[in-house]
Amino acid sequence: MTKTVFGDLEALLDHTDSKFSLVNIATKRARQLNNWIRTQDLPATERREFFTAEPLVEKESINRNKPISIALDEIASGKIQYHRTREGIK
Repeated sequence: MTKTVFGDLEALLDHTDSKFSLVNIATKRARQLNNWIRTQDLPATERREFFTAEPLVEKESINRNKPISIALDEIASGKIQYHRTREGIK
């Protein structure tokens, strides 16, 4: 079993089909979370919720400075669904 900075890599890979897909999923989700974090500091009348998504893990336990860690926690807990829409270039 491989242990990484972000936890168990094998547990993360159970929810994707490759390390490349894992990186893409985590990056896209971290961008969504980063937008959500930035909007929390704005007045409610100025928030643009269209491009944001709240964390799917407990908000009290997250570190707002680490959206990629939040994304990886969501993936590891199975809260992010992944479906490949097409096969890669062969």
